[in-house]
Amino acid sequence: MKVVRNFPRKVQEIANQWIPMADGVRLAARIWLPSDALVNRVPAILEYLPYRKRDGTVVRDQLTHPYLAGHGYGAVRVDMRGNGDSEGLMFDEYTEQEQDDAVAVIEWLTRQPWCTGRVGMMGISWGGFNALQVAARRPPALKAVITLCSTDDRYSDDIHYKGGCLLTENLGWAATMFAYSSRPPDPLIVGKSWKKVWLERLKNQPFLISDWLKHPHRDGYWKQGSVCENWNAIQAAALCVGGWNDAYSNAVPRLILGLKSPSKAIIGPWAHKYPHFAVPEPRIGFLQEALRWWDFWLKGEPTRVLGEPNFRTYIMDVMRPSAAITHVPGRWVKDHIWPSDSVQRHRLHLNGRSLDRDPGAPQTLSIISPQTTGLDGGEFCIIWLGPEFPGDQRRDDAGSLTFDSEALADGIDLVGAPMFNLSFSVDKPVALVAVRLNSLWPDGASSRISYGVLNLCHRESHEHPSKLEPGRRYSAKIKLDDIAMHIPKNHRLRLSISTCYWPMVWPAPEAVTLKVYTEESHLEIPVRGRRPEDTAPDFAEAEAAPPLKRREIQKPSNKREVTIDQASGETRLAIIDDFGRYEIVEHGLETWECARELYTILPEDPLSAKHEIHWSEELSRGRWKVRTETYSELTATKEHWLVKGRLEAFEGRRRILARRWNEKIERKLI
Repeated sequence: MKVVRNFPRKVQEIANQWIPMADGVRLAARIWLPSDALVNRVPAILEYLPYRKRDGTVVRDQLTHPYLAGHGYGAVRVDMRGNGDSEGLMFDEYTEQEQDDAVAVIEWLTRQPWCTGRVGMMGISWGGFNALQVAARRPPALKAVITLCSTDDRYSDDIHYKGGCLLTENLGWAATMFAYSSRPPDPLIVGKSWKKVWLERLKNQPFLISDWLKHPHRDGYWKQGSVCENWNAIQAAALCVGGWNDAYSNAVPRLILGLKSPSKAIIGPWAHKYPHFAVPEPRIGFLQEALRWWDFWLKGEPTRVLGEPNFRTYIMDVMRPSAAITHVPGRWVKDHIWPSDSVQRHRLHLNGRSLDRDPGAPQTLSIISPQTTGLDGGEFCIIWLGPEFPGDQRRDDAGSLTFDSEALADGIDLVGAPMFNLSFSVDKPVALVAVRLNSLWPDGASSRISYGVLNLCHRESHEHPSKLEPGRRYSAKIKLDDIAMHIPKNHRLRLSISTCYWPMVWPAPEAVTLKVYTEESHLEIPVRGRRPEDTAPDFAEAEAAPPLKRREIQKPSNKREVTIDQASGETRLAIIDDFGRYEIVEHGLETWECARELYTILPEDPLSAKHEIHWSEELSRGRWKVRTETYSELTATKEHWLVKGRLEAFEGRRRILARRWNEKIERKLI
C-alpha cells in the first residue's frame, strides 16, 4: 500500500463536533476538511457506526478519511447514539431510530458553511448496511453511496441465520457488541460527565442475542432494514463492493440486479476489510475508485464511472487448503450481467458415489454425521484475520456422503452460485443439511470452493417453515454461496453432504439420519467461458493517507486450537484473539482488548453443544483506568435456548457494576 502524504488540498481535523438530534441527544463526530473549505465548499461523505471513532476504528479511519478530505471532501465519521462519545442509548442494530438519526445528521451536514449541500454515505459491514437503509429513506441531499461487505436481506445474509439455520455467529456478534458497547466515552471529549454517561449506558445495555433468538423466521423484525423489500425506495447511486472470502458476497449480485438506481459492483478475493488494506491480497486502489464515484455523483465531474462494466470480478485460483491465507493468485474479468452470458450451467448427477454427466441407477444412501463435522469450516465471517479460513476438508468429508467427479481434462472457471437439488427423507421432525463443493488435489488434499446450509423445515419458506414428517420423501433446493474460482486440470470436484456443520451452525435438536435418493438429486455448476474481451483492466495500486501513530506496548496474537478428550470424545475448539495493547500517541489513550471463545460438543449428542465467549475491554490514560468483562453463553434443550450473560465494570480496581442475564427462549423448528 502506497502512503500518500501530499494531497491536492491541505487537510485540517476537528477531533470532536457535536451534532444535535431532535430529542436533545448529541452525536459525536470527527471531521476532516480541506483547510480552505469555508471559501471553496465541498460535498460531505458520512461514515456512521457504533464502533467508536476515538479508538475503535481509528486505525482505518486515519488511512481513509484524510485521503478523501485531501481530495476535496468533508469526511465525517459519526458515533451512533449510545456508543463511543455520543450520548443516548442503543437498544438494537439497524433500528428506525438509527436511521432517523442518520437522516438528521445528513440534514445537519447540508447546513454547514463548508458543505455544498450534496452528501454521500460510505461504510463497510454495519456502515454498509445503514448506507443502503438510509438511502431507502431518500434524504434529498444523499446522492450516492458506497456499500462494502453488506447485505440487502437481514435474515438470509447476515450473522444471525443462514438457510434458516442458526449461525453460532449469532452469539458471537451479540457478545462482540456486548463488549463494544460497554465502554465509556473519553473524558477528554465529554468532560466530567463521562462516568454518569457510562453508568447509564451500562444499566441499560441490551443482551442482543435474546431478541435475535426470538425471531427465528423471516418476519417483520428482519424485513425492517432489508432493502430488498422495496428496491424502488433507493434512488441514490450505489457502488457495491464485496469479497469472495467475506460472509456477504452473495448480496453484491442481488444488489446490482435489484437496484433501480445506477449501480456497479467490484468483487475481489478479500475477507471482511476495505480493499485498500484487505487480506488476502491483491489489494486495489479502492480510494481512487471511491474518488471517481464521488467526483461524478457529488461534483459532476466526467469520471466516466457509468461506462464501467456492471461487474468487475476477481476469479481466484483454487488454493491449497490453509486456515491462514495472505495472497490469492487470479485475474480480473468484467461483465455487464450476472451470471455472465458466457456462463453455462452444467448438471452433474449422483451416480453411486460419483458425480457424472449422466444419471445412474436409482440408489438410496444414508448419512448420520458426527456432530463434530464442520471443524475445518473456518469462521463464518473472517474478520479478525487470525487462522480463520477453511482448512483441509478431508476430516469433514469423512463425516459426510461424498460424490467425486472424474479428473478434469481441462481447467474450468466456476463463476456464480452452484445449486444442489436434493431428494431426501429424514427420521426426525427437525433437520438440517450442509452441502459443500470441494476441489480435490491430485495428492488428495481437499479445498472448499463453496458451501450452503438449509434448515429442511424451511425447504419451502423461511417465513412459514413446517415440521418434517419422518420417512416422507421431499425435495429441496440448496443454493451454495456465489463464487468465482478457477479449478485446474487433473483436479476432481467433490460434493459433500452432512447432517451438521458445527461449530458454524447450531445442530438440530436430535441426531438425524438423512436418506438421499440419488436418481432425483443433482448438482448444477456455473462454468464461465473464457473470452479475450472479458479481461478487466488492472486497478491502480492501493493508496492511503499516512497511518496512525501508535505505540505498541503488547503485541497482538491469534490462536485457534482443537482438542479431543479421548475418553468422552468431547471436542473443544478454543479461539483466543488478543488485539494487543497500544497507546494512541495523539491523545494518550491506551487500549487493550481480548476475546476468548470456546465451542464444545460430543460427537453423538447435539444437545451437548455449548458456546461460551469472554471479552475484556480496557481503556486508560494516566491514573484513569476502566475495564469491562463480558461473558456470554448459549446451550439448548430440544425445546428451548438457554442464554446466559454477565457484565462487570471496573473503575481502577473497584467493581462499580455487575449485571446478569438468564433466559429461556422457545426453540421454533431450529
